[in-house]
Amino acid sequence: MVKGISRRAVVVDSPDPQIFEQAIFIVRNDALGKAGVTPEQVLSEACRVARGYTAAHGGRRRWPNLPALCYAALGGGAVGLVWLLAALL
Repeated sequence: MVKGISRRAVVVDSPDPQIFEQAIFIVRNDALGKAGVTPEQVLSEACRVARGYTAAHGGRRRWPNLPALCYAALGGGAVGLVWLLAALL
């Protein structure tokens, strides 16, 4: 929580809206004065971090996006198959 202090923030739109809509980065007050850091560099770093996050977390899913009923049917079929094999052996 910010109490009575002016903060600088960078809001970056998501490269992949399925993961998040926007990323909000709170910039340190002394960040722009250090070592000649420009606002463009801060913005490009925020964009790079957002792209890196979506690349790491937005890859192809291991399981297809099926309705829950399909997963229930597949689980029931697997249990039935195991029960049948146990009964026959």
